[in-house]
Amino acid sequence: METTSGRCGWAGSEPIYVAYHDTEWGVPERDSRALWEKLVLDGFQAGLSWITILKKRDNFRAAFAGFNPDVIATWGEQEVMRLLADPGIVRHRGKIEATIGNARAWQKIEAEQGFDRYLWDFVGGAPIQNRWATLAEVPAATPLSAALSKDLKKRGFRFCGPTIVYAFMQAVGMVNDHLTCCPCHDRVRRLGTHV
Repeated sequence: METTSGRCGWAGSEPIYVAYHDTEWGVPERDSRALWEKLVLDGFQAGLSWITILKKRDNFRAAFAGFNPDVIATWGEQEVMRLLADPGIVRHRGKIEATIGNARAWQKIEAEQGFDRYLWDFVGGAPIQNRWATLAEVPAATPLSAALSKDLKKRGFRFCGPTIVYAFMQAVGMVNDHLTCCPCHDRVRRLGTHV
């Protein structure tokens, strides 16, 4: 579905989703903590729609200490129980426990080379510039997202399969998957050349 504005059809017409599409999605993100937050939220999305997570994002940030992985890495069962009782987030024990484990895995990668550099090395340090004309052309996963998913899992991450990882790569601008008819495509492409 394409829109008359040319905007990627998945953005629909709901203001929060349109704003996310127009200002965040596909913009290259280089901050290690922000990248980790997005990967965690994409993991929470598994089995749900992104709009559900987007509407709860502020609640997630409050419940998860601003997505500070150094804080979350110290958490245990008491915090898991607190989060399971929080109606403002997705209350899924496996995803909550994975977030704590993912914080510890993030710490190791961050100390070794920086989580941002680790991720961006998978795309040679610059966004892959795709040129999709329709949503039907956009893949759900790629060999590259499968390779990154496999490596993240090897390093202790969970809820990061190839489809989740590709959605993450799209969102943080590792790939530019705005449709060529979308006004954001060229703007995001230009942002990707200033690395």
